[in-house]
Amino acid sequence: MATQLWNFILAEIQKFRSTAKDVVLSRTWWYPFQGLIYLSTHEPLRRPFLSRLGQTVTLGVGITTGMFFFTYLPQTALLSLTNGPWAPISAALLVISESASLTTFVARSWSLRDDLTDTFDATLLEKGSDDLVAEGRHVQPRASGRDVVRRLGKMVKEPAERLRPQALLNAVILLPLNLVPVVGTAVYVWLQGQRAGPLVHKRFFQLKGWDDRRVEEWVRRNRAGYTGFGIAAISLEMVPFLSLVFAFSNTVGAALWAADLEREGENKSSGI
Repeated sequence: MATQLWNFILAEIQKFRSTAKDVVLSRTWWYPFQGLIYLSTHEPLRRPFLSRLGQTVTLGVGITTGMFFFTYLPQTALLSLTNGPWAPISAALLVISESASLTTFVARSWSLRDDLTDTFDATLLEKGSDDLVAEGRHVQPRASGRDVVRRLGKMVKEPAERLRPQALLNAVILLPLNLVPVVGTAVYVWLQGQRAGPLVHKRFFQLKGWDDRRVEEWVRRNRAGYTGFGIAAISLEMVPFLSLVFAFSNTVGAALWAADLEREGENKSSGI
């Protein structure tokens, strides 16, 4: 089992080295940071998150408390075999990371799913992609004093399916890699970035009306771009206690990217 895991990690490292240049040149890694800036400067886009701030904090505190109560001592005992006197600190950091991943998973899948969808759609409206948003929900006409969030009407296409538990399991299994200085964290971010990248545009694919085959083909042709976005997004969401803030800013970044793709598609179709 250990040998298979190590061979898998080595293969992924080699894969990373061969595609790193394409990831950097794609420049999609900038969108999560652009999303953070855009969210901080556009007050209406912050409203969905702020409306659930109390619930979000309660969820995070509850999960983190439970994780420390049930898993801290067992993980400290396990890490004492490899980390010696540093085991309590390493275990605390690992529990915090695990709690952040679990909190983000639960929030994305249930409590904040609609709010993240509203944030994505509102950002598209802010960027002028009204027709695209109208494919998935009723959109109120532009009017004086009506911001983009208030223009969001009833959904015609409900948010994409919830994240699968397998995604959470993969993240938790790989978390111990972060205990390996530098290399371990790099491998973790790379693996999770590869998997998380395409998920940021599930709403975009839904609004476009693409079937699974079209989505797979698109993701395959833009693999480096989605990996670049995923790496940056996962890195931000690993920041303790701010993971859900970055979940919203990453959603804004994904919508900004979608708006750019939509504009590029319109320009190509018009021959510009």
